[in-house]
Amino acid sequence: MTTPQQLLARLDAIGHSLSKRDTALALLGLGSVGTETARLDAYSDLDFFVIVREGAKQSYLANLDWLAEPNPIAYSFMNTEDGYKALYEDGIFCEFAVFEPRELANIPFTAGRIVWATADFDTALAAPAVDTTSHRPKLIAWRLGEALTNLYVGLGRYHRGEKLTASRFIQHYAVDQILNMASEIEQAKPALIDPFGVERRFEQRFPDVAARLPSFIQGYDRSRESALAILAFLEAHFEVNAAIAARIRELAHR
Repeated sequence: MTTPQQLLARLDAIGHSLSKRDTALALLGLGSVGTETARLDAYSDLDFFVIVREGAKQSYLANLDWLAEPNPIAYSFMNTEDGYKALYEDGIFCEFAVFEPRELANIPFTAGRIVWATADFDTALAAPAVDTTSHRPKLIAWRLGEALTNLYVGLGRYHRGEKLTASRFIQHYAVDQILNMASEIEQAKPALIDPFGVERRFEQRFPDVAARLPSFIQGYDRSRESALAILAFLEAHFEVNAAIAARIRELAHR
């Protein structure tokens, strides 16, 4: 099993590989290999940005020799237009993106740790210019409405025989809204927040709400039961419109 020390050493080795290339500017570690190394464990991945000089980005995406120098790559695929997910032969997994400096102004990310950089690299670029919370609707009324209408639409699809999409609307989309409203229900316990994934460490941050999740996510054949549990929970904590609640119950019991 990979140790945290091996993960950090591999990231350092990637930085050393980049240091040999004239067009590389910096390597930024993100997440648990960034500024949050205290939570690094054997199940962590290497998340990082490679910053390169203007005009050099595509060469780093087209040829991963710089990534393979520390250890052969067993599997990789381009998961975005900017980067890859890759598995080394020794089991270390990484997800990364390559950017030119001008692009970072429009990229949302958590503050990075500079693993390696050239002397002329602008270290201010390691901090995000985009507010990672600005894209999330904050109105509780909006989230409540989304959750209720997700239940309604999902139950309608369930009765059409579309169990898969029903389960997603009820047990995924509606539950996502509850996760985002959890701070209105329970005071968060101390834990690192992932601005890109509200589900990360949710059990540690909101243990009371998390204890209800099994009733919200009962499985492929139990969307109706899940919907009723979600509705009851929402009614217990928010002011739910009686008409939509009655319609949801009627569909769930039909």
